[in-house]
Amino acid sequence: MQIGMKIAPSGRARNDVDDLLEQARRATAAGFAALWAPQGFSYDALTALAVLARDPGVAGVELGVTVVTAQSRHAITTASQARTLQAASGGRAVLGIGASHAGFSERFGVPFDRPAAYVEEYLDALLPLLRDEEVRVRGERVTACTAGVSTAVAGAERPVPVLLGALGPRMLRLAGGRADGTVTFMAGPRTIGGHIAPAVTAAAHAAGRPAPRVLVGVNVSLTGEPDRVRAEVDAELSWVADLPSYRRLLDLEGAGSPGEITVAGDERAVRRGIRRLAEAGATGLNVTPVGTPAEVGRTIELLGALAGELGGPVAGGADVGGAAEG
Repeated sequence: MQIGMKIAPSGRARNDVDDLLEQARRATAAGFAALWAPQGFSYDALTALAVLARDPGVAGVELGVTVVTAQSRHAITTASQARTLQAASGGRAVLGIGASHAGFSERFGVPFDRPAAYVEEYLDALLPLLRDEEVRVRGERVTACTAGVSTAVAGAERPVPVLLGALGPRMLRLAGGRADGTVTFMAGPRTIGGHIAPAVTAAAHAAGRPAPRVLVGVNVSLTGEPDRVRAEVDAELSWVADLPSYRRLLDLEGAGSPGEITVAGDERAVRRGIRRLAEAGATGLNVTPVGTPAEVGRTIELLGALAGELGGPVAGGADVGGAAEG
């Protein structure tokens, strides 16, 4: 199982890209095998990752975005950006795609209606583009045509892997049957093992595709005060937990709040929590170290060491920098 770390602007730096670069260098030096940047309404994750990719202190690790919402940018634009990152990184890019949420999609002028159908049409355009193939898509929601124009990006010949943020049956079928796997946030071991991993694996098998990647986002803290850390996580993520899709994940887990699925405690507790996720079917982790600055530092050190212990080949792909996802 691959262990990667989330990087995101801290809000304390004068320059967000400098901030991300410092975090990326620290995680790489600690031994993490991947860096995952979330995409919101502020900085552009794919652009920032392309900058990081050229830094010698961020060599040999996967660079992924979790996630670009399909409603927020056209598939041709997304493919161009992802393939530029692929060229900049020497083939280390991973693209997460999601279906947004009600109230967010509308900010881009796109009604949040039948989101899985939207994503399916989006993939009709995106996946061929990532292989540098011509597309002529005129769907109910998505139109894309590259006939007569070049979409080539030299250095991006290897297709960029695509992971879908998926929960419902249709999205999970797409994640395994057409994409390279799924990326989760706020899903615990019960939900991974009993719902997400079996569904996406069955879809991949039915489609004759390689074993899918199951990238699990998780908050982790090496701490002597796990209850305090869980309360802090709840305070920070309470608004996220109220979104219907994340509330459903918590309900499936039997958890009342994000803090309940946070991996927190001493080294034995952290190792046990990581092992539970691996046994449930996670092929990779997107870890957010949480707690005080000292706790975050200790967590990064421990998880970096675990990344070296647990690293393996990426499912359906080549080894990346000696540490990739199983």
